[in-house]
Amino acid sequence: MLKKARIAVFVSGGGTNLEALLNAQERGAIPHGEIVLVIASNESAYALTRAANHGVPGVAIPRKQLSQEGFEANIAVKLAEFQVDVIVLAGFLSILSAHFVKQWPERILNVHPSLIPSFCGKGMYGLKVHEAALARGVKVTGATVHLVNEIPDGGRILLQKAVEILPSDTAETLQRRVMEQAEWILLPQAAEMLCKQIAEG
Repeated sequence: MLKKARIAVFVSGGGTNLEALLNAQERGAIPHGEIVLVIASNESAYALTRAANHGVPGVAIPRKQLSQEGFEANIAVKLAEFQVDVIVLAGFLSILSAHFVKQWPERILNVHPSLIPSFCGKGMYGLKVHEAALARGVKVTGATVHLVNEIPDGGRILLQKAVEILPSDTAETLQRRVMEQAEWILLPQAAEMLCKQIAEG
């Protein structure tokens, strides 16, 4: 029987990237991985409903009610309980400490809605990234999936995909197209790459 790496997906909001991962798993596109847990940084994240709809356990660990240490300690308990091998940050807006990240070397994937090193770093997330790309007047943007290290937006880049910016784009239309044409494609591919490496290692 094929050995599978156990994946936890961290979310904060609607969970569209989570949905892409779950759909990819169900069509057999992540054969070396299995999503076993979804952790949300707030109780109202719709991503928890998406997880339940796919039969995946979900838990809310509200960031605002806890210290950084308490937040990460609660996460660590759940990761141990579900014997997680890989963490995928899929629209997860809470910062993880360098101490936490060090405990998961080459095991945390993040998706960023630009072609790193463009439009990344402190304060660059969500619509802000697309607003910055439009303000700069670039013709091409995209998405990047990278392994996380202790430096925010640092770590080894696994996959990137370019997306054309159209003259009529708003931040919202650009965000949607980057998700559809890049993020939802790259994230399952990168998850499979990392899970295969772990499963066969």
